[in-house]
Amino acid sequence: MTHARFGSRRDVLRKDGAGDADRVTFIELFFDLVFVFALTQLSAYLYEHQDLLGAFEGAILVCALWWLWISTTWVTNWLDPEHLPVRGAVVALAFVAFVVSVSIAESFGDRAWAFAIAYVVLQVGRSAFMAWAAWRHDRELAELVLRLLFWNGIGAALWIGGALLPLPAQLPLWCAALVVDYVSASTGFRTPGLGTAPVERWDLSGPHIAERAALFVLIALGESFLVTGFAFVAKETSAASVVTMISAFVAAAAMWWIYFDHGERMGSEAIARSRTPGRLARTAYTYVHLAVIGGIVVMSVADKEMLSHPDEAGLAGTLAILGGPALFLVGTLLFRLVLDHRWMPTQLAGIGALAAAGALAPIVPPVGLGVVATLILVAVGAAESIVRIREGRRGGG
Repeated sequence: MTHARFGSRRDVLRKDGAGDADRVTFIELFFDLVFVFALTQLSAYLYEHQDLLGAFEGAILVCALWWLWISTTWVTNWLDPEHLPVRGAVVALAFVAFVVSVSIAESFGDRAWAFAIAYVVLQVGRSAFMAWAAWRHDRELAELVLRLLFWNGIGAALWIGGALLPLPAQLPLWCAALVVDYVSASTGFRTPGLGTAPVERWDLSGPHIAERAALFVLIALGESFLVTGFAFVAKETSAASVVTMISAFVAAAAMWWIYFDHGERMGSEAIARSRTPGRLARTAYTYVHLAVIGGIVVMSVADKEMLSHPDEAGLAGTLAILGGPALFLVGTLLFRLVLDHRWMPTQLAGIGALAAAGALAPIVPPVGLGVVATLILVAVGAAESIVRIREGRRGGG
């Protein structure tokens, strides 16, 4: 009888077939605002730590931030934020995410404990709320969340343990915690005694999750404008800084074009057609989009590097200038492959061109190299639109 009393009496799950069932709500956009700040802090961290260790720490941070955001997106895909309990929970999660964000700068230093505790509270608290919300109304979903809570607990021990130990131990433990998060999801949260939650039975709204992911891409692009803009106004105006600012804007516009002109709208359509929408959404959005976001963040670091050191750049700066756009194209290439089951030759050509541009690094200043990278992105976007028009496919955006 005890379990019958557990759970929300009110059904707060999204209802299939409702006119606004797929709508992204304003409270979800409020949650996203926290991640604008989080991404600026991440870019600043990567800029200040341009070495192998900093790159490894930055990779841990971007994976952690993405996991917090995408996991919350899955929750609001199942729960309806129009209901007051869900809305209140999203506000609380936004506050905890804000604590994570303000801890980024010292996440491998004095605020490691704050970052880890906030991360764990957000993960476990979100899962516990979802279990409570779904228990009486969708037992299969609630049992999925129970499996998730099991893995949240293992991850929590690794996050907290890492924060309490010196850096040489913190890095492998936090890396292991992320492996637990990412791998457990890929296996359907296989749990001792409960087995696997079959991804084939995961019910979700394709248009909602596609729009949420697209909005995060816009957030990342907006963050790149913030980073570049603040770096530009802090410097004396020069020909190099003006060229860098223009190049950064054009590159961001080209990335928007590549993602939104055709690829973005394919997501919801592909999920609607799929016999296993949960599996497709998990691959296309939970995993592949990490490369898309990572590429945009690295690109913003490169823009700041070019503004600060227009005449010379070290290996880390060169890798950021060419690697950011390349990582973005890898992400969009894989996204199209998952959705459309074909390799995009324009994307492959762009990645190859960026790799070849590395030969120019010893003889071309960073600003010139950045312009080359921008022109490659523009060429990819233009070529994709030409292909789309010839195939008679409808554009997005």
